[in-house]
Amino acid sequence: MTDPVWTRNEIESPCVRICVVHPETRLCTGCARSIDEIGRWSRMSAEERSAIMAELPQREVAPKGRRGGRAARLKRP
Repeated sequence: MTDPVWTRNEIESPCVRICVVHPETRLCTGCARSIDEIGRWSRMSAEERSAIMAELPQREVAPKGRRGGRAARLKRP
């Protein structure tokens, strides 16, 4: 049985129900959409949604580099 909360009549949403926005990129770590795109999704035209869906696989949700870890903490004054 499908949960009615997640059922939509428009183009399929890329939402994977992991809704966490990365603080640096401001993209959802689950679907790679921005907060603006998520908020406007139901009001977008089919063309806008299709264009975003085509872009999503190329988006980098989180930076690839490390933030410093233990070595960076030890260097702090």
